[in-house]
Amino acid sequence: QLVESGGGVVQPGGSLNLSCLHSGGIFRVAHMAWYHQAPGKQRELGATITPPGLGSVANYADSVKGRFTISRDNTKNTVSLQMSSLKAEDTGVYFCNLYPRPITLDGKDYWGQGTQVTVSS
Repeated sequence: QLVESGGGVVQPGGSLNLSCLHSGGIFRVAHMAWYHQAPGKQRELGATITPPGLGSVANYADSVKGRFTISRDNTKNTVSLQMSSLKAEDTGVYFCNLYPRPITLDGKDYWGQGTQVTVSS
């Protein structure tokens, strides 16, 4: 359902572009989001984007505002996260999912495998 990619190791101040493929049929009408789970911490919301019918409007957590850009390609069912000016605290696993509630399968929240981002000098 969800396949994230694009993570890696980058120096502070560097950039990465994450991508997420949603294979479900509701992508075009779905609010999508990127979430960040830092080591030893709970998963947190980073950025959201509304469906194209609502203008593909983006919103950001204060911690990433001005540095990250979320976008979507509705022809490819993908949502991307362009990350720049990366900081050590951006390290962690990044997941995409629906917003405000994740996909559910068999009554349980479903998350993809995520993609690891490590910001280190």
